[in-house]
Amino acid sequence: MREMADNRYTSIFEQVGDWWIGHVEELPGCNVQESTLEEARESLKEAVQLIVQANRELASLIRIISARRANKPEGKQYWERLRR
Repeated sequence: MREMADNRYTSIFEQVGDWWIGHVEELPGCNVQESTLEEARESLKEAVQLIVQANRELASLIRIISARRANKPEGKQYWERLRR
């Protein structure tokens, strides 16, 4: 059973010269650079959404590949669709 969690992340912002730099401690590679703090906050929210979505898609693909390797029907069906 899957459950959706209301995840909370730690956002760090720092002004460097004329730029605002932001990153999320719990998501390596989730970084932004904007000219205002508000823009950095909004960009970081979007970056988190995109990274979480990409991670979910990757996890789904890994499950499918694992099923195929285990010769389970769901893996076979996926690869059959790709061949068409």
